[in-house]
Order: sequence, then structure tokens, then C-alpha cells
Amino acid sequence: MQRNQVKIAIVMLLMAAATGWAGTPATVTGIVRDTQGVVQMGALVQVLGADSVMVGTALTDLHGRYLIANLLPGKYEVRASGALFVPSTQRNLQLRSGKRTIVNLTMNAIFDATSWLPAERRKADEPSDDWKWTLRSAANRPILRIFDENGDPVMISSSAAEHTRTPDKARASVTSGDGGFGAGGIHNVFQMDRALPDGSDMRLRIDVGTMSGPAVRAPSTSLAVGYQRRLGFAGAGRTVVSYQSHPEMLSSGGSSGFDTAEMASVQKTSLGDTVDLEAGGTVYVVHGPAYGMASRPFLRITAHPGSNWRAGYRMATSRDLQSFEGLDSVELELPVAVLQQGKMQLERGLHQEFSVSRKTGRGMVQASYYKDNLSNVALSGSGRLAVADLNGDAQGIQTIGLITDTTTDTFRMMGSGYHAQGVNLMLTEPITQALWVAVEYSTGAGLSAPAGNGAVQMTSLASTLKPKASQSATVAIKGRVIHSGTQVRASYRWQPEALVTAVNPYAAFSDQAYLSFFIRQPIRCGGLLPAGLEATVDMTNLLEQGYRPILSKDGRTLFLAQAPRMVQAGLAFNF
Repeated sequence: MQRNQVKIAIVMLLMAAATGWAGTPATVTGIVRDTQGVVQMGALVQVLGADSVMVGTALTDLHGRYLIANLLPGKYEVRASGALFVPSTQRNLQLRSGKRTIVNLTMNAIFDATSWLPAERRKADEPSDDWKWTLRSAANRPILRIFDENGDPVMISSSAAEHTRTPDKARASVTSGDGGFGAGGIHNVFQMDRALPDGSDMRLRIDVGTMSGPAVRAPSTSLAVGYQRRLGFAGAGRTVVSYQSHPEMLSSGGSSGFDTAEMASVQKTSLGDTVDLEAGGTVYVVHGPAYGMASRPFLRITAHPGSNWRAGYRMATSRDLQSFEGLDSVELELPVAVLQQGKMQLERGLHQEFSVSRKTGRGMVQASYYKDNLSNVALSGSGRLAVADLNGDAQGIQTIGLITDTTTDTFRMMGSGYHAQGVNLMLTEPITQALWVAVEYSTGAGLSAPAGNGAVQMTSLASTLKPKASQSATVAIKGRVIHSGTQVRASYRWQPEALVTAVNPYAAFSDQAYLSFFIRQPIRCGGLLPAGLEATVDMTNLLEQGYRPILSKDGRTLFLAQAPRMVQAGLAFNF
């Protein structure tokens, strides 16, 4: 009896020791959702051990929750699967004795294999994905981790986004400047972003100028509404409707006032991880001395033959909208339309481009070949036009189409068209984590004034300005200074000063001639100033380079320039 009692005691001690060595069982729990944030009932959740051996299973309940208990401490992977969904897996999950680990999983539908990362909103004149590669596979990657005191994960979320509703944002600003065509004087701007419950969002922008003179009966106004929504097959769509009224404008024939109504729409979609498609365009109606209407479509196709390579084709008919990112801002450019030969003439052109690019680390190298067929080319100038310049000939026929901004003494006129082709080379590379540098070189052609500094007659510009083969080079910096929060975009774009139009006018930096920069600086002064206050400065062609003199009908000296000098500054409050 004593021996049996001793054996029983030894067995009990061994069992207790084994239980102590194994530790208290661990538990895994969490919620399974789809990419829209909707919880998934009936999804199968499996816990797999070494060599993919299944050690536990559960089905999610009505609220998408699951719980798998009684797991031995160790390293596992958790997998969620369901009908019409791509399985979602969280690997290298370390379970500790007595710990409950939360693992939230997001499953992607089989027709939603890609997603677009949020990108910084940009204006239409900024480069699009030349700066960053925004498309990635939507395979789940942990982005949220909570660690205990020993450094082991206690909570892991593999969702690319928890789909929390973005709070509404508003921005009020006051800007003042000179030289901007249609943007001179003081402007009061209010902008609001609102996220809708269905995942789409809207943006409203109102811009009210000030009375620029006794002859102007009303201030310039602009109203724009933008709407963005998600589409099937990993796509998205944006639509912007805008109305602008500019009573400060004078057109050929002495007509005052210029109104535009525009609707821009773009869509993008992805065919797996291989091909990206972007298509859209702008339809606008202008009212000046007469009515004019135009449609400007674009198409962009990008193929990804490898992880670091891509090839693309781009067709564009407008320099303002050439990609999906072109509608990051609802502030649409003012169209150029002039009365000439009794008809409203608008800028027209066709740009076709083939490109190949390679990702090098965090940077990129891109080579492109393009061909342009430009029918009407808008020329930019500065100087005060006389009444004789805006009037027609003896028979009242407008042989020269002009539109002038009386607030800034800048004007636009229509030049002759030409054909051009060339190559474009671009290199982008990060300087810091948030600051990038780009170098661009282009060959092509532009309208050139005669050699020398002598002025030419405005009435003979159509026959005087001739296309000339040339080249341009640009160095640009874009990004944010981390410690100060300063957002900066600075560039120097060189081309021969005899050219009055850009070489490769559809390139990323074509409208930023010579020295140009934009700075947005948050203003912080302890607790004296409210949070959200910032100052902005925007300058184009600061050194006033590339000006070519021309003579008006009454002998005044005016100037043509690829981009006349423009200076704007203001204060904004974000809330």
C-alpha cells in the first residue's frame, strides 16, 4: 500500500509539473470584416501551427466575432476565409501563456484585388505619380500593433484601414497677389471636405474676389463642387462641377465680362496587378463676346510587367487634366477663349506619349517619347492693352484674338499651331523621408520670337512667331520638412529665352518656368494663436526671365513670356 501511494504521488507530481511547464492555455479572438468595413458573419477562422497543422477553428457570429481558446503557447498563423473572398492570413503570431490576443482580419473580394493608398491632395499643375508609386497589392499587412511589457504583440490588426469615418474638414483663407491671370486682387476662399457614410466624399470651394475698380460692377466669383466615390473592380471616380464669373475681363471687340461653366470627370480602374486604366475629360462652355463650347478627353494606360518596371501610353487634349490626380483639387483652371474672325477660338491640341519607367529603390527613372499636334496655342503676356488693341480693323473684323485681365494687366492671345516631337527623361530620388528631388530633361519645339531684342508688331505675330526645335531642363524639390511642418514645391525650369511657349507643354513642369516655388508654413506661437493657422506663398517666374517685347497698335511696349511673373500670398485657418 505504501509503495502504491508513493507511485500515485509521483504520477500526480509529474502531471502537475507537466501542466506547469505547458502553461495556461492562450486565446485568440477578433473581428472579420471586408474592405468596406462590413463585418462578415459565417467566415471560417483557422489557427494553424507548425507545418500548417490546424489546431483550432471557429465561425464568426452575427457581429463578425470569433474566439478560439485552449491553445498552447507558441507561434501560429491565423487565417480567415469565406465564399467570394480572398483568404486573409496573419503570420508569425506569438501566443503567450494565459494571454488573450486580438487579431482583426480584413478579407478582400476576389474582384477587389488592388487598392489605392491615400495620396496627398495636389493641384492640377503638379506631377501625378511621377513623384510616388501609389498602387500596391491589397494583401493584408499588419499596420497596428500593441505590445506588452515584454515586447510581445497583444493586439494586431491586419486591415489596411479600419474604415473609420474621416472627420469633416474646413479651410478659410484670404489671399492677395498680382500677375495671376484671373486671380489678382484679394480673394476670400472657403473650402469644406465632407465624408459621406457610404465611403464617398465631397468637397465644396467658394472663392469671392473684391471689386477691382470703378468700371467693374461685381467681384469675381467661383463656385466648385467635387464628388469622389469608389467603383467596382478596384476603381474610383471623381467629378467636379465649376462655375466662374470674371467681370474684370475685357475681350476683343471691347466686350466686358467672361463666364465659364465646366464639368470634369475621371475614372480609374485596375485589371488585377497588371494594368491600370484612367480615362476622363472636361466639357466647358464659355461666354464672352460670344459663346464657345469644347470637350477635352484623355486616356492613360499603365502596364506593370514586373515589380520594378512599368510601361504606359497617354493621350491628352488638355494640359490641365491628364490624369486621375489632376482632380485632387476642385479648383479648375480658367479656359483661354478669344474672339477671332467672328468665332470664339479655344486652345486645342493632341498629345500622345509612350513611356517606360523603372523603380530604383525609392526613386524612379522614366524615359518617354511624345508627339504633339497643336492647333491653337495660347500665348501669355503682360502689359496694359489699349482700346485700339481690342478693337477690330476698319471693317470691325477681329484679326487678333485677345482677352485681358484689367486687375493684373495680363493678357492671353491665340497663336498659330505647330507639330512637334521629342523625348523626355525624368529622375526622382528622395532626399529625406518626406522630401523628394526630381530632374527632368525634354527635347521638342516651341514658338520662338525673332533673334535679337527688337520688338515685333502685335498685328504680325502670327507670321513672326515660328516653331523652333529646342530643349529644356528642370530641377525641382517637393515635399515636407518634418520638424517645421513646412510644405514646399520649388523648381527652376530653363529653356531658351527666345521661346514664348514651353518645350513639351504637356510635361509635369511645363507651366513652372524659370524660378518658381510654393511654400505652406504652419504658424505656431505657443498658446497665443489658434491651432490650424498657416501662411502660404506662391510665386512663378520670380526673376522675370524669358520676356519678349512686342508693340501694340498704338506703339506701347508689351511683353510675351512663357509664364509671366505671378506672386500670391495669404493666410489660412483649418478647422
